[in-house]
Amino acid sequence: MEVLNNVANESFDWNAFENDLDLYGGQSKEQVAEAYGQTLSNIAVGEVVEGTVSEINKREVTVNIGYKSEGMIQATEFRYNPELTVGDKVEVYVESVEDKSGALALSHKKARQLKSWDRVNEALNNDEIIKGYVKCRTKGGMIVDVFGIEAFLPGSQIDVKPIRDYDIYVDKTMEFKVVKINQEFRNVVVSHKALIEAELEAQKQVIMSKLEKGQILEGTVKNITNYGVFIDLGGVDGLIHITDLSWGRVNKPEELVQLDQKLNVVIIDFDEQKKRIALGLKQLTPHPWEALDANLKVGDTVKGKVVVMADYGAFVEIAAGVEGLIHVSEMSWSQHLRSAQEFLKVGDEVEAVILTLDREERKMSLGIKQLTPDPWAGIDAKYPVGTKCNAKVRNFTNFGVFVEIEEGIDGLIHISDLSWTKKVKHPSEFTQIGAEIEVVVLEIDKENRRLSLGHKQLEENPWNEIESKYAVDTVHNATISEVNDKGAVVVLGENITGFVPAKQMVKEDGTTLKAGETADFKVIEFSKATKRITLSHSRIFEEAKRAEIAAEKAEKRAAADATKSSLKKVNASIEKTTLGDIAGLAELKAAMEKNK
Repeated sequence: MEVLNNVANESFDWNAFENDLDLYGGQSKEQVAEAYGQTLSNIAVGEVVEGTVSEINKREVTVNIGYKSEGMIQATEFRYNPELTVGDKVEVYVESVEDKSGALALSHKKARQLKSWDRVNEALNNDEIIKGYVKCRTKGGMIVDVFGIEAFLPGSQIDVKPIRDYDIYVDKTMEFKVVKINQEFRNVVVSHKALIEAELEAQKQVIMSKLEKGQILEGTVKNITNYGVFIDLGGVDGLIHITDLSWGRVNKPEELVQLDQKLNVVIIDFDEQKKRIALGLKQLTPHPWEALDANLKVGDTVKGKVVVMADYGAFVEIAAGVEGLIHVSEMSWSQHLRSAQEFLKVGDEVEAVILTLDREERKMSLGIKQLTPDPWAGIDAKYPVGTKCNAKVRNFTNFGVFVEIEEGIDGLIHISDLSWTKKVKHPSEFTQIGAEIEVVVLEIDKENRRLSLGHKQLEENPWNEIESKYAVDTVHNATISEVNDKGAVVVLGENITGFVPAKQMVKEDGTTLKAGETADFKVIEFSKATKRITLSHSRIFEEAKRAEIAAEKAEKRAAADATKSSLKKVNASIEKTTLGDIAGLAELKAAMEKNK
């Protein structure tokens, strides 16, 4: 059996082997570890450092920050930047140098948040273009992630043209400018519109410099309002006012154009300084008045549609862009001023007669009453003087009542022709508007279309009989109905009144008659022409007293006359007596004494 002799390597350094000196080139493990550590980045938890993207997949982004291991970051943290590629430099926040699994824990979101406020202020100050991620819709606009901050994008700042669908911008990354920051509440407002306005402004300058009145351009309907249509001319907007859309009446622009519709328009006017362009659509077609039938003339009958109503009349379109006015006075033969709305309404199809036609001024007046006979044409035959008929009360004046006998035929009843006997101060005391009243035709003025009518003439004049009944000096018992400063009104009979002057109202005891009292009155004046009866109460007892005084005076006068007659007889007898008749004289004396 062969015995193997193990020969020891005398040069082997057991001390170095035991102390791992040979493994590190003669250096200690600690020295090598220290040297290796110096080759790595010095990082600390909570620090923000810059790293390089080394790998990207759907779930994670791998970032190398120069540490012994690479860090993994959720891909959703880079959603705002879909253009991220391997090799891009990104800022990350060191959450831990070793997590539970021993890996480096990094966060890009936290790094952005820590520096976001400074960066967003810097972007505002430098007018910098930044990128942001549109997260969702909100009231009045959108929420955008900018540097990890939720900024507000107003709807009006999304684009230069009105936005009809906000949802198409959600989950999109767009470029923005910071336009406003509220430092106190840390609110940020961004705008995408601001990015393209400068470019559009340059385009506008170029377009405006080439504009000419009368130039025809193609444009796209950008917006529709109640007053007109905005047209995009390729970077600059123009307005077609609603009156320039069509030669005819346009109630709503939507009736003629639609959004995004392409149109040829003509430039009517423009203001280069204010960047305003007035466009026209109807000007591309001839004016309808120029195409109007040359044979059309006054007196012809036309058909049309009511397009506009006013109190004074109706506008009727007889062809697109050709209108005529039917004044309210031409709608009916009636003389009463009424509103046009009582006869027509918008949309009515009407037939009318041309009253005036001015092709140069492009004006036309129409009438519809002319399609029916003029009621005044045969007024003499239909309503001759003396005709009795019923009429309708239309209006009052201080001097009479206007009534309508039939449509188009009116007449006036003067206040003096309402009643033979009743004192009418105002027509409203006698009748009322809308009431039926019987009248008689008194006079016809065909030229001025006036009828004089009467109501009292339906009866015989009662003043012939009244004159005999209430003759002067006749006495009547009556009641006082009204008292005023000048006197009193007394009721003598139905619709018959009389007037008592104030000084004739004194009673026998010195007091004055009052309203409601009944007494006897004497007629002291009667006027058939003015229909006035004047009476007196005082005259009754004053005349009785005067008669009594006169009778007393007459009686005294008769007694005095009898005494004078007796004395005359005595004197006559004395003259005839002689001295020889003394005896007879004595007898006469005795007889006289006896009589006494």
